[in-house]
Amino acid sequence: MLGIDYRAARAAWTVFLVALLIATAYAIRATLVVLATALLFAYLLIPLVDLVQRYTPRQISPNLALALVYIAFIGALVALAVTIGSRIADEAGTLADRLPDLVRNRTWIDQIPLPHWLEPGRDQIVGAIQSEFDAGGRDLLPYVKDLPKEFISASKYLLDTVLVPILAFFFLKDGQRMREALVESLVDLAQRPVVEDILADINRLLGQYIRALVLLALSSFLAYTLFLGITGAPYVVLLAGVAGVLEFIPVVGPFTAAVLVAAVAGFSGYTHLLSFVVFWIAFRLFQDYFLSPHLMSAGVELSPVLVLFGVLAGERIAGIAGMFFSVPVLATLRVIFVRLQRARRRELYAPAQIEA
Repeated sequence: MLGIDYRAARAAWTVFLVALLIATAYAIRATLVVLATALLFAYLLIPLVDLVQRYTPRQISPNLALALVYIAFIGALVALAVTIGSRIADEAGTLADRLPDLVRNRTWIDQIPLPHWLEPGRDQIVGAIQSEFDAGGRDLLPYVKDLPKEFISASKYLLDTVLVPILAFFFLKDGQRMREALVESLVDLAQRPVVEDILADINRLLGQYIRALVLLALSSFLAYTLFLGITGAPYVVLLAGVAGVLEFIPVVGPFTAAVLVAAVAGFSGYTHLLSFVVFWIAFRLFQDYFLSPHLMSAGVELSPVLVLFGVLAGERIAGIAGMFFSVPVLATLRVIFVRLQRARRRELYAPAQIEA
């Protein structure tokens, strides 16, 4: 009567709700990052919890087995912080103190290998590099001096660090019941099989992804430690730790780690930069084309272009956290899309098979 089309109004209302949901998620993205980190942390511990529960007598509550896993894991983290963490902190402090002098060190530039046809212009190339570093050093030193203040301001994230294992504990304890309640309350009975398949695929995907990332980071840390230690590089544990942590950021992280390691080691008088470049290329070939596909299996089937796009978009949305979560988010969306396509095909072909 009023000229309002019911279907158009319903579609507009749906679009409005979706836009409101996206805007709300963007506004609380910091909280969502904490929840997502806790969820991945829970996936990391699931194999240990299952192993302990498998060998725990039935008279003992599963929650006790979960508590035992948490106590052991926290103990391992404390031991790791006391041993490797203290070494990294010492090397980081030493590097921060020496950085102004290291920036002025130019001996490593003369050792850069150049093609024979560029050798006549080495002096001009070295002069250009030196002028760039002089400008960069002047811009960098104020940030270095303000590092203690930045660390103090970063203490506000301590609460998030404490919340992650707490939330992960509840995900492990009540995750199955939360999943069942969510499906029963939001999904129709006819659509539940499809939703259950999607959730099962996402469950396998996230668990496999986070455990593979941890193993890849450990592999990177060990490889860098061995090579830098053998070749006599300074700040071995610190640089290897940076390389291991940056392994969690797809595509951009490993390259950034190589640049940082080469720059810091070069400033410190490291004389095997060419050997490091050869090592890094060989290690990336092993890591990216053998170890990573073996650990990931078929769980994350994304093209490199899509991964790079996701990393860059994630950095714009949520910074480093967005870069880290870009791949699991894209892989989850792919799982949902593929499962819905399969369900649609079954619905289309089922009547034809019944009539035949």
